[in-house]
Amino acid sequence: MNHRLLGILIAVAATAAAQPPAGRSGPTPGGFLQTQAPSGPAPRTPDGKLDLSGVWSPGLSFATMGNVPLQPWAEALYKERQANLSKDDPEGHCLPAGVPRIAPFPYKLVQTPQLVVYLDEGNVHSYRQFFLNGRGHPKDLDPTWMGDSIARWDGDTLVVDTIGFNDKTWLNGRGLPHSDQLHVIERYRRPDLGHLEIEITMEDPKAFTQPFTFKRTHTLMTNWEIHEYVCNEFNVDAEHLVGK
Repeated sequence: MNHRLLGILIAVAATAAAQPPAGRSGPTPGGFLQTQAPSGPAPRTPDGKLDLSGVWSPGLSFATMGNVPLQPWAEALYKERQANLSKDDPEGHCLPAGVPRIAPFPYKLVQTPQLVVYLDEGNVHSYRQFFLNGRGHPKDLDPTWMGDSIARWDGDTLVVDTIGFNDKTWLNGRGLPHSDQLHVIERYRRPDLGHLEIEITMEDPKAFTQPFTFKRTHTLMTNWEIHEYVCNEFNVDAEHLVGK
């Protein structure tokens, strides 16, 4: 874990532990976390679509997932990784986090009629592209860390369908495994100005016994822009990931 990430985690914990007076908002000692989400109706684009644009903080929801039902081989691998204290965590060695794993760093959504771009401040400055132009997934996908994402609108919900993963990423920091058959469906909703709700369904017939769904809620950051972050420059994980 790098020093900046440690500071963010401390700020997240402080925010959760100490709530400010009603109506008060602004940066915390961590530098960017708001104590309260801005209020108001969710904005819309000129073509009437819900506007998901903005800089968002995952807050404590970055660690939210729950108990995924695993196949025996995946359960055994999960326990082995935990027993080894996550020493081989790819993200701990500055490799891409994959999907749907996230860190507590802010991220930015840029929305156009044909494309939504997800820009991550953390990890390795990862990015994702949600194609809204009606194309399907390429037939001969080369497996990648972040997969291939296509999207469509279902009313006020943006549905993002992602396949084409390699099997190198972990689904959480404890070593939750998946295979190259991982299929992730995300449903993005913005119920009001200050919140983004994401329902995530993971399917993986090789690694899971059944599909698994969980939810995250992120907060709009009105006092922050994503910044440069160089994992290899600040990473202090590798020297501590030694296992048992």
